[in-house]
Amino acid sequence: MEKINLPITSKDPLHSKTLESILTELVTYFGWEELAQLININCFKSNPSIKSSLTFLRKTEWARKKVESLYLYMLRRQKK
Repeated sequence: MEKINLPITSKDPLHSKTLESILTELVTYFGWEELAQLININCFKSNPSIKSSLTFLRKTEWARKKVESLYLYMLRRQKK
């Protein structure tokens, strides 16, 4: 019998998502102003940009976790 190799698919919605794509989707969905209200960090409040936010988030694990958590919340909200 021949063995068939099927691609492994993850049920984790964050699997294979880049931080940049997560942040871009959040900004598109919420906008910078609401994002700054939901996650109180300066890179979302003062002169926000994807580039400056990514620099901060890559260095700051607690902030990155909040962004990932908000992204999962957004996905659940979109499914309703």
